[in-house]
Formats: sequence, C-alpha cells, structure tokens
Amino acid sequence: MASNQTSTQLQESKFTLPMNDLEQQQVNLDQQEEKEFDYSKRSQWLRAAVLGANDGLVSTASLMMGVGAVKKDIKVMILTGFAGLVAGACSMAIGEFVSVYSQLDIEVAQMKREKRRNNANKPEGGGGDEDEKAESLPNPAQAAAASALAFSVGAMVPLLAAFFIRDYKVRIGVVVAAVTLALMVFGWLGAVLGKAPVLKSSVRVLFGGWLAMAITYGLTKLIGSSGL
Repeated sequence: MASNQTSTQLQESKFTLPMNDLEQQQVNLDQQEEKEFDYSKRSQWLRAAVLGANDGLVSTASLMMGVGAVKKDIKVMILTGFAGLVAGACSMAIGEFVSVYSQLDIEVAQMKREKRRNNANKPEGGGGDEDEKAESLPNPAQAAAASALAFSVGAMVPLLAAFFIRDYKVRIGVVVAAVTLALMVFGWLGAVLGKAPVLKSSVRVLFGGWLAMAITYGLTKLIGSSGL
C-alpha cells in the first residue's frame, strides 16, 4: 500500500509541475501583452510629438535656407523663419484638432450604440464601464496644443541658430549644423521611446531633413538666378 501511495504521489507531482509551468508561462504572456499594449498607446502620443517637432525643424530650416539662397540679409531670413513657425504651428494645431475631433465623434457614436444595446439587453447597471470609456476619450484641444507646441520647439532650433550671426556663410553653416544635431536627437529620442532601432531611425530622420533643405535651397537658388 505504501508503495502504491508513493507511486501515486509521484504521478501527481509529475502532472502538477507542468501545470504550474503552464500557468507561469500564461502569466508571462499576459504581462508581455500588457507591456506591448502600453507601448502601443504611448506610441500614438510619441508619433504626434516627434512628427510635430521634426516637421517644425525641417520646414522652418528649409524655408530659411531657401530664402538664404537668394537673400543674404539676416533680417529677411529671420522673418521668414518666424513666419514659417507661426503658420506651421497654426496649421498643425488646426489639422490635429480637426483630426482628433473626428476621432472623438466616431468614438462617442460607438459608445452611444453600445449603450443602447446594453440597455436593451440589461436595463439596470453598467455605468462604471461607461465612465471609464468617457475618461479615455481623446481631447481635441489638448492634442492641438501639444502639436503646435511640438512644432514650435522644432522650429526654434534654426531660428536661434541664425539669430545672432551676421556673416552669411557662417550663418548658413551654423543653421545646417544645428539642424543636423537636432535631427539626430529627434531620431534617437523617437527610437528609444518607441523601442525601435536607434541607428536606423536616426539616419533616416537625418537624411530626410538634409534632402528637404538641399532641394529647397537648390530650387530657390536656381529660380533666383534665372531672374524670374
């Protein structure tokens, strides 16, 4: 009898350990899914912030480089950059507001449909989930302000770099150097926070900014020299 009990206990332990391992693996998978979901939610705000700052940096620097190709006056270059900052920030804010407000309308309509469906099936209760969903709804004004702020931060880089430099060639060189450094920082920051390859992301952002400035400078120089 003792030997039978011992063998039974061994068999039960053999089956118990794999079950514990399976439960532990399931817990690990659930934790991993939660982490991935957190990164997904964070990437939405990260995308808007990085794109806004990068857009402000590249567009303002390209405008200043384009005007600088035909006008060496520092005042003209600074005013062009400032106009680009204001116009771009307003454009980003309005575009983000309209986009997020459209998303808000869709989610609110979906919540109303779900509420009617739940009330038809179970008239009482269910208010807690609705409150949580209402708190998670996007805020158009907040998104617009964040987008405009991110654009302005990026646009300030070439403006500050060129503001106090009178010499034309030195000013162009400093603007290019400052924009290059900022592009590398934005690419690195986006890659680190988004868990993406750092080198690949930084190089992609850097060459994209260089290409935009080169095209704007070259075309403006060509048109300006042709006497149009």
